[in-house]
Amino acid sequence: MVVYIFVTGGVLSGLGKGVATASIAKMLQFRGFKVTAAKVDPYINFDAGTLRPTEHGEVWVTEDGGEIDQDLGHYERFLDLNLSKSHNITTGQVFYEVIMKERSGEYLGQTVQPIPHVTDEIKRRYRCVADNMDFALIEIGGTVGDYENVLFLEAARQMKFDGEKVLFVHVSYVPVPPHLGEAKTKPTQHSVARLRELGILPDFVVCRSEEPLDEVRKKKIALFSNVKEEYVISDPNLENIYELPLVFEKQKLGDKILKKLHMSSRTPKFEKWREFIEKVKKLNDSVKIAIVGKYFDTGRFKLPDSYISVIEAVKHACWYSSVKPDIKFIDAKTFEKNIANLFTLKKFNGVIVPGGFGSFGVEGKITAIKYVRENNIPYLGLCFGMQLAIVEFARNVCGLKGAHTTEVDPDTPHPVVDLLPWQKKLIEKHKYGATMRLGGQRVKIKPNTLAYKLYGKTEVVERFRHRYEINPEYVDVLEKNGIVFSGTTPDGKIMQIAELSGHIFMVSSQFHPEFTSRPLRPNPLFKGFVEACISNKLNASQWQKAKKL
Repeated sequence: MVVYIFVTGGVLSGLGKGVATASIAKMLQFRGFKVTAAKVDPYINFDAGTLRPTEHGEVWVTEDGGEIDQDLGHYERFLDLNLSKSHNITTGQVFYEVIMKERSGEYLGQTVQPIPHVTDEIKRRYRCVADNMDFALIEIGGTVGDYENVLFLEAARQMKFDGEKVLFVHVSYVPVPPHLGEAKTKPTQHSVARLRELGILPDFVVCRSEEPLDEVRKKKIALFSNVKEEYVISDPNLENIYELPLVFEKQKLGDKILKKLHMSSRTPKFEKWREFIEKVKKLNDSVKIAIVGKYFDTGRFKLPDSYISVIEAVKHACWYSSVKPDIKFIDAKTFEKNIANLFTLKKFNGVIVPGGFGSFGVEGKITAIKYVRENNIPYLGLCFGMQLAIVEFARNVCGLKGAHTTEVDPDTPHPVVDLLPWQKKLIEKHKYGATMRLGGQRVKIKPNTLAYKLYGKTEVVERFRHRYEINPEYVDVLEKNGIVFSGTTPDGKIMQIAELSGHIFMVSSQFHPEFTSRPLRPNPLFKGFVEACISNKLNASQWQKAKKL
């Protein structure tokens, strides 16, 4: 019988429930269990595809074309699994299904109500993701007390009442107010109390905090949460999130879960994971990498979550090459305000322009791309970053004045980037949700190219999320001037990788290689980019030494 572990949150969102969920799943995977993880998002959106990154963080793309909350990225990276779009459950999906069933008469004249009809649909989806698994971890988004997630919590409660194997892990925040300097447990006490009001008693309380939780706080939380003190688990801030499964292992959380379920203990095998973590801790050398983006602003604050998978992919590649990543975020709009700001890019060993949509910040990105091309700084363009690299090259090398993408300038005289033909009809009908070219697609790689050297294969599968493509009518002029389209669709019609000959590393992809990067298995494009960054740093260092001599 499958075991369901429901992970709930308390006090505030953005605590790190996704990382905690992935870490618990990893511990069970260490023990040889078949484990999966799913995310509940209580918003009424059908999926995350139409959400702004500054609204809800990055949109993760699954192999089967799902546009999902970023937490699925944590699950895939930690577990090294490809999860399907069914592993994301939203209120919009559930209500849509219930209404469609009602319209088709499946409820046989019943009065359709939140309980049992909506909760039955939720339970069906919980069970669907758990098929053929030993453990299914299901993270319920938001915090306890939000009215949006009440039905998802009720469905989980019902499953335990129905006799299924269910555990509840509550992740809560234990703050240390600066003016007190003492960890306060009251927010967690109230959070657990709200959970109990819904008929759910947590089996474990995982406490997020700046520092490891002390025994005094553990005893207090145990008393007011009605859990054993040994089931109060510390989840402190870590420099490397991938260390959390080992932090949990030190507290024997995996063994405690099996004990709670009356299951036989298993010896965890985490040697490779520990070696990986220990290697990272010992690294001294670093490379400086700039991410020139447009989704950083959220009021007065910056939101790196908009590019979380890019950041993690950079880390994976750096660690693989035995260097630490020194990542800086640069708002592309700063280059539009003052072109002199471009000189800040000289401080970096490499530059990434990630994906995006719309016109704001575009000219800043194009200006930055021109600078790194002319100054031989390693460059990696992702999706929109590839399209804008082609726009820059068309304007400044091919002499196509006014060249642009029709996404930004529909009247450009040289539409070097244009809508995929079949996308035009969809846009005319305002069909935006889940209609892009999405998910895993085959990429044919040309021999004797840098892309082939990096991948070592003539065909790979990478994940896409785009409506626009390099206009086939301009491929010849771009190639005559030095662009090499080293990756295409198998039929050769869509350009999927572009590289610039004669440059230290100027590679762009129409796909998102960050979605297939893993801690122990970095994506080849990121790996090649970081190696070029290291080379660039060494060359710059040698040049400085020669200059002093």
